[in-house]
Amino acid sequence: MSVVEQILQADRATLVERWQSLFDREPPAHVQVNLIRRVLSWHAQDQMLDNDWCGPKGAARLKRVLRSTAAAPVLAPGTRLLREWQGVTHEVLVLPQGFVHQGQTYKSLSAVAKAITGTHWSGPVFFGVRR
Repeated sequence: MSVVEQILQADRATLVERWQSLFDREPPAHVQVNLIRRVLSWHAQDQMLDNDWCGPKGAARLKRVLRSTAAAPVLAPGTRLLREWQGVTHEVLVLPQGFVHQGQTYKSLSAVAKAITGTHWSGPVFFGVRR
């Protein structure tokens, strides 16, 4: 029987023991057995495939992967962004080197969002360009 099959058939007490041996602590309180099984199965497969995601190089490797896939969306010049804020609809025009809102040019969407709200916002989040 493979390690993953053993994990899938194990009871909660056995899973908690395995978790403690791997992570030197108990699983978080109120975690469902299915999540414990998934984490332990993933860890076992990682070791079998020698991917080292769980090892010392794994965190740096994961950061590289996430950094390469988290590219910011590109807004084409001429794009109009609309956002309603406190009953007022705000329109922003995307330029090659900035943004225009109410006749004033801004270097970033965050600067536009701050001008509208009076407080710091992530411009892409405020305008719904990124979550």
